[in-house]
Amino acid sequence: MTPEIEKLPYRPCAGIMLLNKVGEVFVARRIDSRAEAWQMPQGGIDDGEPPHEAAIRELHEETGIKNVEVLRESRRWLSYDLPEHLVPRLWNGQYRGQTQKWFLLKFQGDDAEINIETKHPEFCDWKWVHHSVLPEIIVPFKRALYESLLDEFDDVLRHYR
Repeated sequence: MTPEIEKLPYRPCAGIMLLNKVGEVFVARRIDSRAEAWQMPQGGIDDGEPPHEAAIRELHEETGIKNVEVLRESRRWLSYDLPEHLVPRLWNGQYRGQTQKWFLLKFQGDDAEINIETKHPEFCDWKWVHHSVLPEIIVPFKRALYESLLDEFDDVLRHYR
């Protein structure tokens, strides 16, 4: 990574690992990517906004989902760096990547509540997957972060093996 990029800050973000009633995880495919890469919902934290409120807001904005129970918050912020070629193309080149506070949520509604065709759609498809496949289906530069999440939330996820 170039010294100029290393000097850039991380964008504060909230991430959501959403479990359905059988413990599968919600993932969606970005509308702006040709890659067969999936991700869990995430989004920026507004100035002065508590991370847990940002998580709930982003989940609703991206998926229409409102009926959730917060099970856990990550103990620490997790960060990832973008590949160097993406830095100028995302967030006006202001950030080197994201630092994220993650939340484990339980979906209390049914799939009919899910609507990715929002006012400003970010996803073109969605599905429920077993948590063990998350590192395989995510873009490579986020893989270590997803593996850290699986470790952190393992005490809950192991009930769904």
